[in-house]
Amino acid sequence: MEINAGEPSLDAILESNKFNVTEEGNTSSLVSNGCVDYKGRIADKQTTGGWKASPFIIVNEVAERLAFFAIAVNMVAYLVREMHQPLPDAATHVTDWIGAAYVLTLLGAFLADAYLGRFRTIIIFSCIYAVGMVLLTISASVDSLRPPYCPKRPCIPASTGQKAFLYCALALIALGTGGIKPCVSSFGADQFDESDLNEAHKKYAFFNWFFFAINMGALLGITLLVYIQVEMGWAWGFGIPTAAMIISGVILGAGFSKYRYQKPVGSAFTRFVQVIVAAVRNHVRGVEVGRVTHLYEVQTRESDIHGAQKLPHTGQYRFLDKAAVITEPECNTKNRWRLCTVTQVEEFKSFVRILPVWASTIALAISFAQLSTFFIQQASIMDRKLGPHFEIPSGSVPVFSAINALILVPVYEKLIVPYLRAKTGHPRGITSLQRMGIGLFVSIFAMVSAALVEKKRRDHYSDRLSIFWLFPQCFLIGMAEVFTYVGQLEFFYDEATDGTRSLSSAMFLSEIGIGSWLSTAIVKIIERATGGVREGWLRDDLNVSRLDYLYWILTGVNGVNFVVYLWVSWRYKGRNGGGGSVRDDSVVVELAGNMPSADDQRGISQSYNLNAVPFGGRGEVSDQE
Repeated sequence: MEINAGEPSLDAILESNKFNVTEEGNTSSLVSNGCVDYKGRIADKQTTGGWKASPFIIVNEVAERLAFFAIAVNMVAYLVREMHQPLPDAATHVTDWIGAAYVLTLLGAFLADAYLGRFRTIIIFSCIYAVGMVLLTISASVDSLRPPYCPKRPCIPASTGQKAFLYCALALIALGTGGIKPCVSSFGADQFDESDLNEAHKKYAFFNWFFFAINMGALLGITLLVYIQVEMGWAWGFGIPTAAMIISGVILGAGFSKYRYQKPVGSAFTRFVQVIVAAVRNHVRGVEVGRVTHLYEVQTRESDIHGAQKLPHTGQYRFLDKAAVITEPECNTKNRWRLCTVTQVEEFKSFVRILPVWASTIALAISFAQLSTFFIQQASIMDRKLGPHFEIPSGSVPVFSAINALILVPVYEKLIVPYLRAKTGHPRGITSLQRMGIGLFVSIFAMVSAALVEKKRRDHYSDRLSIFWLFPQCFLIGMAEVFTYVGQLEFFYDEATDGTRSLSSAMFLSEIGIGSWLSTAIVKIIERATGGVREGWLRDDLNVSRLDYLYWILTGVNGVNFVVYLWVSWRYKGRNGGGGSVRDDSVVVELAGNMPSADDQRGISQSYNLNAVPFGGRGEVSDQE
């Protein structure tokens, strides 16, 4: 990386401030992770970040989750009652929509990391979200945008135009969610400097309280908002979260002077492709990486990726190291399609490394999708009376899950973590992988409970079983969510590099979307294999369906997935746990079995030094794994 004359680099600024000492003898309070304040200066811990900034971010997340869950948990009912869709179709449309919302987080993460930055991405997509909410409210308010009222089936279905207007609103909401979700948790974590031990501990507390905020928003959405939808109508039920979303955007913007900002570092996907192309090209040319192979790294204090720190070499995925081997004495060290730096290769390795963990936690998302579809439809035909004058709305059944999370997070943070920390010596009590494993194990029993309760409900449907029979399955799903999703927040942020923070958050969020799509696929397969909506396991009338069979299938899926996860987590090596070393002092290239002469080495060094600032030394690949 070249340094422009007269312009101090980010690392130079950090270095100059790192050892500044005040008259009292205290070191500078500037952050060391490259974050800047709203004026573009290195952020000061005393005036930015930490818990001074976090409440604004958490409020935005509460409002976004309130709006999302107010729609998600009752959209099946809206499609069935107002748009006159069959139950299985409505359920799959909702899971498709939820899936799209979470998979679109990959787009939001890409834009945030590459071009916009996290704060700007959140603001822009919050506006898109608000527009979608306004259109949804209009759809529920204007009679001509819905088919005529129909108290008894068969009913006139919604017209193409009516469905198009509704789906346009839902598409904008999904796009807004996709932009906001991957950035909010990472933006919140950016407010804490990992090199400061005190702030590092607060960051993990933030993840727990952030998850608490998610469930607080969900709780309000599936209780207060669902009640308003039932008692006051869909227009009020959608209008109130619309107003909340607009207000939360204003609140988030009000804290801009207190935030710490990470600058965009360019497209991670482009850098990934460059590593693959360069590695394959060198492999085709016969390059081998051996004991004394030397790897290329820029000789500046900063990495070649703007705003990102250099990464040490690891021994895993040695094939990718071929992308950083200089094969020609006069090669262009600035062409990343032919020669990548060690940091760029290690960034891609970090991404590849988390993929098996990501894939082996998707099954929980399939089970979680039932919480906003079939769990609610079960509740709609059960006894929901709570006293002589109040009936629990069926859309509020996920409250059992949310309450569990609201209770478990503070208990875990304040009681369990200190106890486990004393026993294990780990700063978080247990590792993120262990925490995720506990959640996946609990999810098995959640679906066992769901299958047993559904069989009992169907066998006694004439007696109208109490809705509280659904409490165990919702409670266990909530517990699985607390352990797995908070563990994922920690894991994916820890394993991400500076240039892939938002992308890493989007990875774990996208699996919720993929899980929803897989739920849709499973429902469709069962529907077609067992006789359709009239004769199959899943019909419009759950009292003659075999929904418990679906739950048993999901139990088996979760069980197999848990075994796979144990194997994956046992073999996992984090980005700080690999062997190998890179010393970016000078550039000398020695290919295994074909070591250049001293004259060749001199020529290579001279060629390199025309393009980089001398730093001294050389990069070596060790044989350690």
